[in-house]
Amino acid sequence: MEPSNKAPRHGTSASRALDVQQWLDERRIGRFQILVLLMCMFIVTLDGLDTVMVGFIAPALSSAWATPRDALGPVMSGGLLGLAFGALCAGPLADRFGRKTVMTSAVLFFGVWSFGSAFATNIGELTVLRFLTGLGLGASMPNAATLMAEYAPQRCRALMVTTVFCGFTLGAAGGGFISAWLIAAYGWQSVLIVGGVLPVLYVPLMVRWLPESARFLALKETRRARLVAVLNRIERGIADHATRFVVPAVVQQASNSERSPVRLILSRDYAFGTVMLWICYFAGLLTVYLLGSWLPTLIRGAGFTLGEAALVGALFQAGGTIGSLAIGWLMDRFNAHRALGATVFAGGVLAWAMGLPGHGLTMMAVLAFFMGYCMNGSNTGFCALAASSYPTPMRATGTSWMLGIGRFGGIAGAMLGAGMLHANWGFSQVFTSLALPAAVGAAAVLLKGARHRGPLLRVSAGIGH
Repeated sequence: MEPSNKAPRHGTSASRALDVQQWLDERRIGRFQILVLLMCMFIVTLDGLDTVMVGFIAPALSSAWATPRDALGPVMSGGLLGLAFGALCAGPLADRFGRKTVMTSAVLFFGVWSFGSAFATNIGELTVLRFLTGLGLGASMPNAATLMAEYAPQRCRALMVTTVFCGFTLGAAGGGFISAWLIAAYGWQSVLIVGGVLPVLYVPLMVRWLPESARFLALKETRRARLVAVLNRIERGIADHATRFVVPAVVQQASNSERSPVRLILSRDYAFGTVMLWICYFAGLLTVYLLGSWLPTLIRGAGFTLGEAALVGALFQAGGTIGSLAIGWLMDRFNAHRALGATVFAGGVLAWAMGLPGHGLTMMAVLAFFMGYCMNGSNTGFCALAASSYPTPMRATGTSWMLGIGRFGGIAGAMLGAGMLHANWGFSQVFTSLALPAAVGAAAVLLKGARHRGPLLRVSAGIGH
């Protein structure tokens, strides 16, 4: 493919030069992009469904194996570690072999091991099997975001990526309803079997209908035939064997580099932005996992009933779904870094307000909803920001490594919450402390945005390509 400092506009004839990236950005959203969005969203839905299943089966599992619930901690941690390492491995593989290839393999992988988890006979076996399942889960989600980002027009890229990630909360919520029915009717094993069968059945549909990224295919001449086939699925006759494909010079330079994608995202031009993404996502998942794991317990300990605690916890998750869509819309219309920074900071202020004494149930519910809006919504926004902060040859690696590093923040958040409760921290102390990671995350994303405008970092040269 030919590099170009200023990409030529395509013509009506397929024999003329075609800049795939510019062409996709200028097109109206059609059935093809909607297909990609729905298929990627369903992958993330499967992720959400499978990720929360162990939490739902824990009571039944504890009873069946005559094991205290806290003894299931290794099982939970094994899955989270698998998610982290799966994300770290998936990006470099996807930048080398393609987003579809890695994503399809990952979905098959986590489906098989989720199915196998149903036949575990002790905690040790289940921990290993959940780690293996987590590897596949961790590899599939960042590539779903990357593929969507590479087919979405730049003018609405953040919104489409955050819409994909709404699938996670849908899957997590659906997992609750499915698990309650299955456990009562067929036992805890049936939940894991369903969590394995669904991804395996979905793989043939992915192979048949899910396209490889056109931007990825455009990087190498050896992928020409596949690229022409994909482009003609979008618009019949747009390309043929004579079409000259061009890519921006900054993308071609990164593609021709002999350095690995990991070294590229940590190179001088990208290192600062990369580290800032890691910091803000680590801080964001620390907060969300702490609240996701312990919010109902904290509300219950503040004197509310079990039903009221469940309601507040549910509103926190519901706010996240709406926040994800809203932050994507804001990022596409305003400065993405400032929109995210303001949202993260607002989440910290709301957490501090939550810790003030004297709130009734209504105020608790309102604060929980808007905390979820800010905290969960901004974390989804970071995924969209990462997918827009790197050129195509390193985009999957940049996105997946941010997700992988962030998973360690999630593990730290769950453990930190347990430590706070063990140390008898009060309700106010816990929520006041959450203002600190929110401030760190807001500062990181704002610093990244400020550096984009300066001469010391040229990440902006690759944004959107």
